[in-house]
Amino acid sequence: MITMQINSFETFLAIDACGSFHGAARALNVTQTAVSARIKALEDRLGVALFERGPGGTRLSEAGRQFRPYAEQMMRTWEFVSGDLKASLAGRVPLRLGAQLSVWDPVLVDVAVWLEAEQGTVPFTLNYDHAMNMGEAVARRLLDLAIVNEVPAGTGLAVEELPPERLVLVADRPLRLGREALPLFINLEFGSEYDARLREVLPRRSRQHIVLGNALMGLRYLQKRGGMGYFPAYMTAEALAAGTLHAVEGAPEISLSCRALYLPDNPALEHIRQVVRGLQEVRGSG
Repeated sequence: MITMQINSFETFLAIDACGSFHGAARALNVTQTAVSARIKALEDRLGVALFERGPGGTRLSEAGRQFRPYAEQMMRTWEFVSGDLKASLAGRVPLRLGAQLSVWDPVLVDVAVWLEAEQGTVPFTLNYDHAMNMGEAVARRLLDLAIVNEVPAGTGLAVEELPPERLVLVADRPLRLGREALPLFINLEFGSEYDARLREVLPRRSRQHIVLGNALMGLRYLQKRGGMGYFPAYMTAEALAAGTLHAVEGAPEISLSCRALYLPDNPALEHIRQVVRGLQEVRGSG
């Protein structure tokens, strides 16, 4: 039954990507009759029509658009589960690591390299889906460990404090707070802790801003378009040294909490503790 449902989700996403039942059948190497049967069974189960057919091809209905994120999540979950099972049967214990904020994507890579240097080749899945609720993903065992700045309440997760992230206010030209009109502020989604501290430094009425979800994209946008924004110190160090970015005078640093979450009853607990030790070393040397 699970395999049949996974096939239905896969078929649904293939139709959306290909724009037709025929194209999905070709991509999945099955008959068009099989594609139609899978979608009919899925629509009957959900009680809604997922697609609209017209002269321009097949497109998602409103219900289909609402269903797509769930289908994508189910496929990601299945990939995690099936990949873990294969690895376990081969005598390997894979670890699934994630980070809530894009600023910590490089940390995941660094700790993977650190562990390989310590232990040899270690199987990993590094998750970069920042729309995923990382606390929930760990609690539901979709991830073994996640780096977050805010800890969800009531989940029973173990929490390890890591060195905080230092955020510095930088601009494409020399600036001093309080002495001149401020340029466009590039605001990143760093959570409520960051938002509260930011309001102290830059009252909302004093700034025009654009919100971006990815730190590296935001920094590139700043350098190409101009403006200012709070970014991790490690991410701006090279540009500050080269003089292509400037630290805003009179602007305090913002310290962003950094924590590792995991389930204390995880069967891979010993490996998780090694990851935490690697995170402490990697973060401490950054």
